[in-house]
Amino acid sequence: MIKQTVSSVLRKLHLAHFADLIRYKIMSLKNYSQNTEFKKQNPSVILPPDYLMYESFQINYSKYYIDGREDAREIIDLTRPFVNFNASRILDWGCGPARLIRHFPSILGKQNEYYGTDYNATTIEWCMNNIPGIIFSKNGVNPPLPFPDDHFTFIYGISILTHLSPENQHAWSRELNRVLKPDGILLLTTHGEAFVEKLTREEIESYTKGQIVARGNVTEGHRMYGTFHPPAYMSKVFEDSGFKIEKFIPGKRVNESFISQDTWLLRKILPSSVLGLVHRELSFG
Repeated sequence: MIKQTVSSVLRKLHLAHFADLIRYKIMSLKNYSQNTEFKKQNPSVILPPDYLMYESFQINYSKYYIDGREDAREIIDLTRPFVNFNASRILDWGCGPARLIRHFPSILGKQNEYYGTDYNATTIEWCMNNIPGIIFSKNGVNPPLPFPDDHFTFIYGISILTHLSPENQHAWSRELNRVLKPDGILLLTTHGEAFVEKLTREEIESYTKGQIVARGNVTEGHRMYGTFHPPAYMSKVFEDSGFKIEKFIPGKRVNESFISQDTWLLRKILPSSVLGLVHRELSFG
């Protein structure tokens, strides 16, 4: 609880970004030896600048590249029963420096189209200049995405809703519905029950009432902006956005240093245009 309280105080004093920069410097020094060894053993692997890697994940080259490839395989294995990965359009929403999407062409083949979007212009510029075979584009913290309706077969967003405001949980769910094909699949992860231990007493009180908890006072979308999602709350958000919940995997504490996020596998059953009509009908009775 002490760690949570310190974090809360730093946010209130608007010092969270500064504290995170110090943490980056510490982690950079801590991982210097193993990162140097990784580069020595893998000279052909193109790596993003350290801070771009840290900002979206960790500053650990092996976890970025080797674990990124394994995580990409896990996403594909989880969704394969629901998605036909043949001549499909696949989007990594909030791709960061391509930790996951860079591996999709080698795992699935070149018969698909692969896309990545992120709100960080510097990250997207690096991806466009260094990761071939994938179409990258910038999006805003708020919708829309630069794609037409019904464009993608499969979309995934790993730990993206976890850094967005309560309002954007709804707005982005509806936007992802818009660009997903009818019957398409969406995979998202959120901070669920397993993360309650990281909340302050006041936050736990709100969370147990079924309210979403957002740690603001930092830039929305940044790694320091943290959002925690009661599963019942998110079920309602997704269902109101035109999705059927195909599979829900609750997160858990895996070991002393890692807690897995809740995983949602969602199928588009209603288009956003129909949802608008339904909501208007309900509003006017």
